[in-house]
Amino acid sequence: MQARVNSPVRTAWTTRSAGAMVVLLVAVVLAAPVPGSAQPAPNTPAVPEPAVGIDQAVPPKASAEPYVAEVTGNDVFIRSGPGTNFYQCGKLYARDRVQVISTQLGWSCIVPPPGCFSWVSMQYVSINLENPTMGIITGDNVGVYAGSDFVEPMWSTSKQSILNRGQTVRLLGEEKDDYYKIAPPQGAYLWVSSQFLQAVDQTVAKPGAGTPVAPAGGTTAKPAGADPNAAPKTDLDIYYALAEQINAERAKPIGQQDYAEFKAKLQELAAKKDGGRAMRYADYTLKQVERFELACKVAKELELQNKELTKVTEKIDEARATRLAQVEDTSRFAVIGKLELSNVYADAPVKRYRLLDETGKTISYATPTGTAASADYEKLMGRKVGLVGQVKLQDVSGRATIEFSEVVPLD
Repeated sequence: MQARVNSPVRTAWTTRSAGAMVVLLVAVVLAAPVPGSAQPAPNTPAVPEPAVGIDQAVPPKASAEPYVAEVTGNDVFIRSGPGTNFYQCGKLYARDRVQVISTQLGWSCIVPPPGCFSWVSMQYVSINLENPTMGIITGDNVGVYAGSDFVEPMWSTSKQSILNRGQTVRLLGEEKDDYYKIAPPQGAYLWVSSQFLQAVDQTVAKPGAGTPVAPAGGTTAKPAGADPNAAPKTDLDIYYALAEQINAERAKPIGQQDYAEFKAKLQELAAKKDGGRAMRYADYTLKQVERFELACKVAKELELQNKELTKVTEKIDEARATRLAQVEDTSRFAVIGKLELSNVYADAPVKRYRLLDETGKTISYATPTGTAASADYEKLMGRKVGLVGQVKLQDVSGRATIEFSEVVPLD
């Protein structure tokens, strides 16, 4: 009887094989479905829970709309539509605030922050002469397109809103490729990725677009909870107060607007190197104020030109009236010409005369009648006169003869 000898190699292999079988059995047991549990759909890969890094913004929670949101990152693009395939229309920075109108698939529809702009075709806009900063729409279904410093007007294809005849737009003083740059009108919105926004106030009503005075990403409204009667304590408070005063000044007739005092205070804020957002806001608003002052200057010059034109027109009308008064009504004259004594009828008992045109040709002969027959016309010889009388045709000569009762000098 032979004894079984186990090789050390085989023994080790057998031991490892047994261990592998145990591991495989444990894996099968763990993978077995639990009765009543949901099964994943076939060919559907598992979606891992995204990890949030220290440089990644946390998406905001769902909030009631509209609301105010604060930006949580820097260099956040404002886009013309809800997606990265839409062109950029500006940037936002940390702690800037925007007004959110709605959300869509991870994108927030916002009121365009001041500094953003739109384009509208020049052929559908008429300039308001009383206020050159305002334009009046002259057509129907006129498209307004999101503006960008990086996209030409003709390639700005994102339509923000539609305007109709009679509606007004605020012109920003620039035209390009037959388009006017305008402040975004009511209902013209832009988009920002929702992951960079955090709701801070859910009680704000939907605002109008393009009215505040502040740079892109800012707002002229004081933060919620601020005491309107409290004296400004920070540069930002001072800026907010100035912005409100500037908006009030803009509401006045253009001839009464004066920005000198506000401009000086804004220059002080813009000159502070450590002014932060207040410095940036003030610098941007200064540029706006300069445009407002230019519009006021143009309006005043236009008003002066209109006054001068009115004076010139009045002088022309006065001169014309004077000239007309000096011109005698010639419709009552039978004939007008230079008076000369006629030699054709020298033997006639009553003197005959003839009237010549400017070339010296005889226009007609003339015979005085009534009291005019005894008058002396020696001093009128060779002068331009008008004869009052009747035109008669002579049978012998076939010429026209004037039987006149009055002679009026016209030179």
